[in-house]
Amino acid sequence: MTTRLSNAQIAWRAAQDIADGAYVNLGIGFPEMVARFQPEGRQAVFHTENGILGFGEAPQPGEEDWDLINAGKKAVTIKPGTAFFHHADSFAMVRGGHLDVAILGAYQVAQNGDLANWSTGPKGVPAVGGAMDLVHGAKRVAVLTDHTTKDGKPKLVQQCTLPLTGVGCVTRIYTSLAVVDVEDGRFVLREKLAAVSLDELQSLTGAPLHIDGSVADLTVPEV
Repeated sequence: MTTRLSNAQIAWRAAQDIADGAYVNLGIGFPEMVARFQPEGRQAVFHTENGILGFGEAPQPGEEDWDLINAGKKAVTIKPGTAFFHHADSFAMVRGGHLDVAILGAYQVAQNGDLANWSTGPKGVPAVGGAMDLVHGAKRVAVLTDHTTKDGKPKLVQQCTLPLTGVGCVTRIYTSLAVVDVEDGRFVLREKLAAVSLDELQSLTGAPLHIDGSVADLTVPEV
């Protein structure tokens, strides 16, 4: 299949659902792109685990201050009202339920909302890290991911086979083909690319896709 959204387009779609003034943590890597696509008239307050709240856009190349970085070691800028704090206080914010949204990547998402977004092995990491706190501390957990792995295996599955980051924590999934909610232990299809049939989408999904009302076309700009 060649009709798929790019990572930037997936990030754009996710950004449209962030409310003005929401406190948001963006996972390392692909989810960081969401900050680029805030809708006009809305401004999220971004949080990073290493201890910054309300930071600004990425600096221009050559203008980086490498004392100012996010959890993914990317340079950030400060703006009026930016706050700095110890990472222990940062995690107190996370664990205390003060974040409105956490947006992360995924290896697998199960139909009951279980999330696996880390792995061990030769290309793995030594531990799950702060993601396990984020997925159970934030009020809403969204996932950005390609709909399948590079070799075509479903990433939306009946049950995760990789180490879990969190149990029953995911509420919405933005993929390269669809927008899917997790409700009552099942995947509920909300939007899909018009060029992809329901049968084709189901064949690329490892658990049943349920329909609750109409399914909107997933439309995004060229970004």
